[in-house]
Amino acid sequence: MGQARTFAIVLLLVAAVIGSLSVYTVKEWERAIVFQLGEIARVDVGPGLHFKIPLIQTVRKFDGRILTMDSQPERYLTAEKKNVIVDSFVKWRISDVGRFYRANQGDERRAEARLAQIIKDGLRSEFAKRTVQEVVSGERSQIMSILTVTASKAVEGLGMSIVDVRLKRIDLPTEVSTSVYRRMEAERARVAREFRSRGAEAAERIRADADRQRTVIRAEAYRDAERIRGEGDKRAAEIYAQAFSQNSEFYALYRSLNSYKTMFKDKSDLIVLEPDSEYFRYFMGTDAGAGTGARK
Repeated sequence: MGQARTFAIVLLLVAAVIGSLSVYTVKEWERAIVFQLGEIARVDVGPGLHFKIPLIQTVRKFDGRILTMDSQPERYLTAEKKNVIVDSFVKWRISDVGRFYRANQGDERRAEARLAQIIKDGLRSEFAKRTVQEVVSGERSQIMSILTVTASKAVEGLGMSIVDVRLKRIDLPTEVSTSVYRRMEAERARVAREFRSRGAEAAERIRADADRQRTVIRAEAYRDAERIRGEGDKRAAEIYAQAFSQNSEFYALYRSLNSYKTMFKDKSDLIVLEPDSEYFRYFMGTDAGAGTGARK
């Protein structure tokens, strides 16, 4: 009884082990190949639960998702024989698992090495046709489209498909960048000097025009002032003449008094004249203005 029970348990364990070795699962993002005694029996096994013959058949799984190959920056020559440093990456996937296995022994690193060489050759060919300006700004998207098409054709026999090829960055080498920056700096300095010279010229022109306008304004103001002053003197003379004609003797006295006030502003002022000088005739008597009768 005990031996039969032990035998049954062993049989169940063996059956469980054989059952576990006979079943395998393939996830949704995976693709599988079934080998039978080292030879490919089934390819591109889809997702789900599958069965195999234990010890005779083996299963190898591959990633069916879109993979990214990020290349190291490389130097390429343009049509101008100038070096540029290009950093790129490729999006690819396994399209045919059987063909992929036969071409690359199922090794993704070997497949990416071959793909990297294809991309490098394509970049070298495309950059050699274009100038630096074209590859940096003008035809960058065109280069990526061409590389995607050519690389897709090149990897068809490898069981791979190219989803996209992208150029992340295009730089100039350090020595070239320094030279470019120096030329740019010199060009900016030349433009700055040109702007300064234009500004100085404009400033001199504005300053000369302002000086001319100031001279003209001052001359016109002086002319107007002299005309007004002349008109004022004329008017004053007319008023004096009218006043003199009304009372000539009073006008003569008024003029003499103003002359005395101007002449003798200080007690120390001194003037030497003859006693019977006409200048002091109003100090010689009330009849001084009458002529010689007043001087007797």
